[in-house]
Amino acid sequence: MDLRQLEYFVAIAEEGSFTRAAARVHVVQSAVSAAVKTLERELGTTLLDRNSKRVLLTDAGEALLPKARAVLDAATEARTAVAQVKGAITGTVRLGTLTAMTLIDLPALLGEFHRRHPGVLVRTSAATSGSQGLVERLLDRELDLAFVSLPGEVPAGITLDELACSVMDLVVPDDHPLAGRSEVAIGDLAGLDFIDSPVGYGNRAVADRAFAAAVVPRRVTLEMSDIFTGVDYVRHGLGVALLPNYILGDAQGVRTLKVTGADLRWPLGLARPAGRAPTAAARALIAVVHELFSRDTPRTPARRGR
Repeated sequence: MDLRQLEYFVAIAEEGSFTRAAARVHVVQSAVSAAVKTLERELGTTLLDRNSKRVLLTDAGEALLPKARAVLDAATEARTAVAQVKGAITGTVRLGTLTAMTLIDLPALLGEFHRRHPGVLVRTSAATSGSQGLVERLLDRELDLAFVSLPGEVPAGITLDELACSVMDLVVPDDHPLAGRSEVAIGDLAGLDFIDSPVGYGNRAVADRAFAAAVVPRRVTLEMSDIFTGVDYVRHGLGVALLPNYILGDAQGVRTLKVTGADLRWPLGLARPAGRAPTAAARALIAVVHELFSRDTPRTPARRGR
């Protein structure tokens, strides 16, 4: 067997599809299929169940997968070690990001990283299901690092470096009965129609935890995938919203109130899988992230999930 065969096998296992695996490794599907068939012949067993709608691993495939990943990780580290001797870090970092990233100037951060490590390719992908989805992709080894919002306990298998925090404020329309106030107790928000992100997003988790802790019922009547649209929904009378104050600015047609009696801190951190050491390229990016954040805020120790 060779590294190419193992790479294609792992891609199929993680993508659940020959088509998606071929796109991921940038070769035609027939080449992926041929390489895996050759691998199966060499091992004398079937690794993939091709009869289902989604390609599944056989028992032999399940046994091979962690070993194949370990071999590929070792090969990556070997290449990196040689590159470092030559004075350069190379490789690829797969970085997950949130849709609302203005707490981080991501282009500036990645620009600084590229100037220091031009041999590293950073592939970014935005969350389609919030921080929870990014955590799942980290655990499935589809991502190396991800910016996430994880209030409360860190998920098992994840190491989290906390970077920054924003407080969430209540946003109401100008003509709302609460619009003349500067603050409101969380107990007074029962019965209001809320606009919020879907379950799985960090800001939704912060709000749900705060209302549950205060034993105050909350009704979400509209879900949004982009919190930057929240102010517009509020302005047009579709409900009220709890939004991180860093996105509000000088929003027109709405009023902002502080909520008392609740912990509405929206955290931002950099997460990585706890079960394997990051590559040299990923370690270099982690270092740049911490350096840039430490210029303005004290560094927070890493937290590891149970």
